[in-house]
Amino acid sequence: MNIQRFEDIIAWQKAKELTLRVYKTFIENRDYAFRDQIQRASVSIMNNIAEGFERKGDKELQRFLYIAKGSAGEVRSMLYVARDLNYLTGDLFAELLGLSEEISKMLSGFIKSLK
Repeated sequence: MNIQRFEDIIAWQKAKELTLRVYKTFIENRDYAFRDQIQRASVSIMNNIAEGFERKGDKELQRFLYIAKGSAGEVRSMLYVARDLNYLTGDLFAELLGLSEEISKMLSGFIKSLK
């Protein structure tokens, strides 16, 4: 597979979807510190994929994919807090958690393919 643009990377596409869903889910949440943190973590996933790809080196890309994977873990961690604070429904929690887990697995596969 020959990826020409970061926008072609499925993990980036999924991360963008997660980011938009996080923003829409928490847009009216008045816990501003929480909202800001989960939004920044979700944006970090897609931005690190993009930045790593644009650096045009497998080692650099791999490093940024690890950072993106860490941000995916941060989003998952915060989703548990959101659920426990009743900031979102159980169904929405499961959907967002599943999407963030899917992204993390994709990133793991992408990292392995670069080794």
